[in-house]
Amino acid sequence: MSLRSVFSRLLSSHTRSRLSDSRGLDSHGLESLDLKRKTLERKQPKPTWRQRLVTFLIAVTLLLSALWLLLAIWYQYGVSSVLTWLATIAIVGILAALLSTRYWDVVTRVLHSDSLSNKKSISKGTATKLLIGIYGAVWLVGLGWFFSIEPKQDREWMAEVDQRVSYKRDATNPDLITLTNVRNFDWRTEEDATEHWDTRTIDLSKLSGVDVTNSYWMGPLIAHTLVSFRFEDDRPLAFSFEIRKEDGESFSALAGFFRRYELSLIASEERDIIYTRSNARGEQVYLFPISNLQQHEVRSLFESYLTAADDLNAKPAWYNTLISNCTNIIFYMARIVSGERLPWDYRIWVSGWLPNYLYDVGMLDAKPNSGAQNWSMDTWYERTHINPKVRGFDNLAGSSVVNSHEFSKQIRQDIPIPPLADSQASAEAKAKSTAQASN
Repeated sequence: MSLRSVFSRLLSSHTRSRLSDSRGLDSHGLESLDLKRKTLERKQPKPTWRQRLVTFLIAVTLLLSALWLLLAIWYQYGVSSVLTWLATIAIVGILAALLSTRYWDVVTRVLHSDSLSNKKSISKGTATKLLIGIYGAVWLVGLGWFFSIEPKQDREWMAEVDQRVSYKRDATNPDLITLTNVRNFDWRTEEDATEHWDTRTIDLSKLSGVDVTNSYWMGPLIAHTLVSFRFEDDRPLAFSFEIRKEDGESFSALAGFFRRYELSLIASEERDIIYTRSNARGEQVYLFPISNLQQHEVRSLFESYLTAADDLNAKPAWYNTLISNCTNIIFYMARIVSGERLPWDYRIWVSGWLPNYLYDVGMLDAKPNSGAQNWSMDTWYERTHINPKVRGFDNLAGSSVVNSHEFSKQIRQDIPIPPLADSQASAEAKAKSTAQASN
C-alpha cells in the first residue's frame, strides 16, 4: 500500500469522525433548545378565565371607542375629507401596532433563549404601554373636540325648517297667545311645496284635548311622533320636534348620535305637517286621542312647548337619536305635567310602540264607546289609520283655513274623541280602570 493511500484513509476517517461529532453536537443543541422552550412554556402560567375576560373587555373597549371616534369624525367632516382619512390611518395604525405587540412576545419566546426573550418581552411591554398611552391621549383629544362642537342657528336650512316659531301673550288676556311662523305649506309632492309661514292666535282657555300622531317611515319599530292640541271652536294646532336639515341633507339615525343635526320645533297646521307624511311621502300615519286628562294638564303641556320654543330660540340644541328625539322629548314634558301617571318604559325609546304604551297605562280608552265591546290595540290601529281617510284629499282646493278644518275633520273620522276629566281623582281612577281593562 502506498503512503498516499494510507494518508487518504486516515484523513477520510478523521473527516467522518468530525462530521459525526458535528452532527451529534447539532442534535444535542437542538434537543437543548427544544428542552429550554418546553421548560419556558411550563414556567409560563396559563391565563385564568378572569384574565381572558379582562383582556377581551379591554380589546372590545378599544375597538368600540375607536369606532365611535371614527364615526364622529366621518359624520362631521365627510368620508372624502383628508382629515377623515388621516385620522382613520392614525387610529387604525395605533390599534394594529398594539395587536402586533400582543403576538410578538409569543414569537420571541419560541425562537430565542431565555435571556433574549426576557429582554424582548420587557421592550415590547414598554412599547405596549406607550401605544396605549398614545391611543388614550388621541381618544381624549377627540372626545374634547366632539363636545366642543356647538350647534348653530345660521346655516343654509331647508325651507320647511327655515323659520323658528315664536309667540307673544296678550297684555290684557294671558290666555290669548299669538304664534308667529306657524308652518302652513301647500304640499304637492314630497319635495314640491308653496311656502306659507302664518301668524295665528289661539285661546288657551279653549283647549279641549290632545292627540298623538305616529307616522311610520321605517318599519313597525320606528315612527315620527307629533302632538296636536284641539280647541273648542278652532282647528287643531300641531307641534313636532324635528331635525333641522340643511339644504341637500338627509336624515340618518346613526348620524343622529354624533351631533350632526340641530333640533327644531315646528308649529304647524295639520294639513301641512300630517298631510305631507300621509299623502306626499306615503308614510303610514295613525292619530290617537289621549284620554283621562284634565284641562290644566293639557294647558301645562302646551306651555311646555312654548318654553321649548323659548329655549331653542335663545340657544340651539343638538338632536340625539337616543336621548333627545321626537318621542322622548314629548315624554319628558308629559311626565313633568302628569308625574307618576306616566311610568318609565322601554317603549319610550322604541317610538313605533308608543301607542301600545299609552294603551297599557290607560291613556287610550279600552272602551271608548260606552256599553260597546272593548277595543283591542288592533282595533285602535284599524280605526286611527289616517291614510285611507284622506286618500285623494285635494290640499290645494279652496282657502287654506277651510282645507285645514276639513283635513283635521277627516283624519278623525270614526275615532271617539274623549272629553276632558273633571278632576284629578276621576282622571286617575278612569286611567287605572282603563289600564286594567286593556291588560
